Amino acid sequence: MAKAAGIPVRFCDRAAMDRAAEGAVHQGCIGYAVDFEYSDIDGILGVARERNEPPFVIVLDGIEDPHNLGSILRSGECGGVHGVIIGKNRQTPVNDTVIKVAEGAAEYVKVARVVNINDAIRELKTKNVWVYALDMGGDDIYEKDLSGAVALVVGAEGAGVSRLTKQLCDGVASIPMRGNINSLNAGVAAALGIYRKIECDKISRAENK
Repeated sequence: MAKAAGIPVRFCDRAAMDRAAEGAVHQGCIGYAVDFEYSDIDGILGVARERNEPPFVIVLDGIEDPHNLGSILRSGECGGVHGVIIGKNRQTPVNDTVIKVAEGAAEYVKVARVVNINDAIRELKTKNVWVYALDMGGDDIYEKDLSGAVALVVGAEGAGVSRLTKQLCDGVASIPMRGNINSLNAGVAAALGIYRKIECDKISRAENK
């Protein structure tokens, strides 16, 4: 299939593969690709228009763990997210680890890398997108209506959504906690938010029939 697509293929021994992988698990295959191509906010909103759907965006505030970013891209692709917005500073870019963890989702979910997350939120709000922070101290996410044009802001591991960013949001949605630990992995929190949004859209469609 690679040869049919015009992709050069070279076979080599295990030792050469190990050296090329630089200690990573390669499973007998290594691929080389060009740098990841970022989108912009208009590109993300364009996907929503093409699908004739209200925009659904994930905004990441300071996610530094590439495994979390990869997991969020994967959950986002499965959940119909139109794009993910990340910052250029204090945040992991879309690198090899992110692409591997995303398991192919990085090829389908647009990622916009912006200078200032708060400016991106302001832009989304001018486009009639409601922006909610996924953080502690807010309304129960299972009692909140997330239908329609929505962006969910997921904060950094440990620190959560920054104060100024949270103030910019239209509201705060909190995932109820019943255990002794009061926080979730960012990737897990994003997945729960994504699927609550899907549930809200389904309820809204049923009510409007």
